[in-house]
Amino acid sequence: MAMGQFPKSPNKVDPIIPSAVASRTSLVWEGRNKIQESKKIIDDTSNRVKNFIQTKLPPEVVKDVDIMASIEDKIYNYINQAYVNMFNRYTVTVEDEMVKKVRDFIDKEELRALARYTPREIVEILDKLAGADKFNTGEVEKSMVNMYGHLQGHIQRGMNDLENETNSILRQKTDVGAFVRGENAYSIVKCVFKDNLYKPKTVTDIKLSINILDSELISPIFHYQTTVEFLLKDTLANHIQELIEREIEKLKEEIIDSGRAELTDGEIMFEKIKAVDRFTDDNNSDPNSRRYSILAKKFIDKIEGLRAEIDQDDYDPLNMREQIKAIIDDENIRNRGFNTAVNTLTSILDTSKLGYQVCDNKKNARDCYIREYEDEDETQLPDERYAIRLVYFDQAQIRELKRVYDTRMGAFVREVESVWDVVEELYQRRKSSFFGLKKTVLDFEDLANNIMSKRWVKDRGELMSDPDEIRWDKLRFRDQINTFVEKNNRTYTVEVRNTAQRLRHLKDRLQTMYGYQNPVERVVCDERLNLLEQQFNKFIYEINPHHLQPGLVLDVDISTSKRKQYMMKGMANVLNEFLHGVSKGFADAAFATFKRRRSTVRDDSEMAFGEITEDAHHKAISTQYASQTVESSSSSSPEPYSPPSLPSEPASSQESGVRGSADVTPKSYDDKLKDMGLKEL
Repeated sequence: MAMGQFPKSPNKVDPIIPSAVASRTSLVWEGRNKIQESKKIIDDTSNRVKNFIQTKLPPEVVKDVDIMASIEDKIYNYINQAYVNMFNRYTVTVEDEMVKKVRDFIDKEELRALARYTPREIVEILDKLAGADKFNTGEVEKSMVNMYGHLQGHIQRGMNDLENETNSILRQKTDVGAFVRGENAYSIVKCVFKDNLYKPKTVTDIKLSINILDSELISPIFHYQTTVEFLLKDTLANHIQELIEREIEKLKEEIIDSGRAELTDGEIMFEKIKAVDRFTDDNNSDPNSRRYSILAKKFIDKIEGLRAEIDQDDYDPLNMREQIKAIIDDENIRNRGFNTAVNTLTSILDTSKLGYQVCDNKKNARDCYIREYEDEDETQLPDERYAIRLVYFDQAQIRELKRVYDTRMGAFVREVESVWDVVEELYQRRKSSFFGLKKTVLDFEDLANNIMSKRWVKDRGELMSDPDEIRWDKLRFRDQINTFVEKNNRTYTVEVRNTAQRLRHLKDRLQTMYGYQNPVERVVCDERLNLLEQQFNKFIYEINPHHLQPGLVLDVDISTSKRKQYMMKGMANVLNEFLHGVSKGFADAAFATFKRRRSTVRDDSEMAFGEITEDAHHKAISTQYASQTVESSSSSSPEPYSPPSLPSEPASSQESGVRGSADVTPKSYDDKLKDMGLKEL
């Protein structure tokens, strides 16, 4: 039997024709009027209920019930609605049961149709052996579903890329805003655009660092060396937070049911804090403490100090310690957070057509390097390239990074000061003897020493050498760091600016001293200055750990062509999708409940058609305009109209007729005398 010979379902859509798609009638009714039948049932039921109520209730009560509508209408509407709801539910139930019966019947017939390709005896044998639960097409159907899912995913990703490209074209963003947009912009720690060292005219180097905090990660990340006890306590803490959330939800429902006002955000926070005492406490030595109500103390004591690995000599699979560790390891709490982040990043790079030749995943260190090319020599690499470092830092690591960063900054400042002293000594020796002649005055210091007294010069030298008296770096005044916040969150803005200015000043000083001459002293100083400048620029290009917080750090180095910007646009899509996949994002709950002040609310922001209301101001303006029109059209000169005076407005505003305006017309000499209360004699 050909496939075209099978009967097809009705293809007609009409609300009136029976059994058509979306029709209100059916051929099964056989010409019966369902509306009349329903009306008859509803009328009879409403009359019975009405007679019963009127018989049982006193007349004065029935009279009060008839307010706003008669009791017959109320009963009729209620019964009509109840009948419609019951009939719809009954119809839906019957239709569902009928669909199930028909579907099962069709499935059986389709299975029997296999005899067209397979002998009926084999079909019957398969039914007798196991039935449809074993011999089915489930795996084939799963494969089809997976194929369609992958196809839909590729289509969706292509649409997302098209949308991102369109948005980029419309925004015309070629700066920091091209990378992380919207709700993820706060996660940027550092983003710097600078010209490439070898191709400054055609290539741009981009440094982007993103910090995702522990509280913002969808799946928390733990170090490989984290103890099993810490993992278990962290899971218990999350469970307690869930229990507190349930208690707060119950409290909200009780408040709503009682008709009271809902809790504010501050009240919810206070209720959560008060609920902590019901689930835990600080007594960690008592086995009957509330902190051990969910999990007994003996289980936690068994895994005290246990880490990811156990020595082979101490390993016993039957011990409670090993069994508890196996249960926790089965949940993969230790590794799943970082593994998910790496999988998300690599899959996005693959689908975004940004391949990579190097993936150095240091799993136990929670550090992953991904580079597009294996070679790290910048002179041999193409203009479009990228390198990504995905690393997780805890509080101890950040503390050590801060210490190393402070040491390196101090070393740079110390080395630059050493070069400063050497160049200053060369300058003093050179100006003391120039071609055998004594140079008396070359700078301000020489002039001061020649014309001022020795006591003045001595006092000035002592004052300039006292660091507590004045913060002077021989170029500018330096900012003093006094507060606790500045000392514990070092920005090094002053040090970086001062060091860079000193390097430029020393180069200018050498050029002034030697001109086009290149003696050994100048060559040595130039080499030292170039080395310090190159290393210092690389140093300040890195992240300042004083402004990192424990969490995931994504450090991206991009080189892109200034004309095409292919890598910059591609990496922008990767970063936004990665942040969407691993971060919860940040939302300020205060804005959800914020009510704007009355002074900032504008009545004209929402406009609608309505009746024009004339206040005193608009009425005064219209009356003034009408009086001016009458004055110009009539030959007589009527008395001019004076608008009503408002106590809150100045006289100039009343005369001009415009609210909030100022009269800037220059006054005459007589008017100025009147304002000052003077009279001309």
